[in-house]
Amino acid sequence: MPVDPAFAALRETLDQRHREASAAAFTRGEDEVLRTGLAELDRILGGGFPRGTIAALEGAPSSGRSALAARLLAVATSRGLGALIGTELFPPALAAAGVRLERLMCVPVSDPVGAARAADIVLRSGAFGVVVIPALPSGRGTGSATWTRLASLAHRANTLLVTLGVEASSELRYFASVRLETAIERVRWNGASGHLCELAGYDIRATVRKHKRSAPGASTIITCTPFEDRPTLVAVRERELVRRTTPLRVVSTA
Repeated sequence: MPVDPAFAALRETLDQRHREASAAAFTRGEDEVLRTGLAELDRILGGGFPRGTIAALEGAPSSGRSALAARLLAVATSRGLGALIGTELFPPALAAAGVRLERLMCVPVSDPVGAARAADIVLRSGAFGVVVIPALPSGRGTGSATWTRLASLAHRANTLLVTLGVEASSELRYFASVRLETAIERVRWNGASGHLCELAGYDIRATVRKHKRSAPGASTIITCTPFEDRPTLVAVRERELVRRTTPLRVVSTA
């Protein structure tokens, strides 16, 4: 049955005026996401990390969260500027990961309030595609008002604000558009057992804990290798890490 031209024109007008209620509202354009270049990770994120939002990378130390942050900074500095505030990421390792250090601004801070103030200033400039900061704890100067301001500034600058920490605070959980949990799934060693063996690589499991445009729970495996040049692999041994899902029971010995 042919569509009436008047009806078709009316529908097109409504789609343009009320985009949030149309199918186009659920499709992210190329300029609205920051693609990591890791196909499976971008897929579970609906194309990549949404620009103009806060993304929380959560996990224990050495869980792979810094490797993902380095990846995002590498993408940002390949076409623009990136900023690193109050996080201890090793510049030579960042350079080996593809980050262009001449396009990266590093801001040392001494406390969480200083990190929040520095992020405020950097975001107001509107010059940076990705800004990485610590996951600020709850407290005076780092509460809901702070995250409200930073979320608004990130949105206006179309900047991806990335936080790194073991676990997001209650305020950060609310304001983050994406929460990604990282954990080491598997480790590979090169050579025989002993102090002379070396790390040959590891697998990171990235799990979506929150996503404002899709259901959480999706996960994928990301394979990482050391940045430094290594000799030819001799005998690779894999060790799968089992994550404890139940709390430990404390037994008194008194």
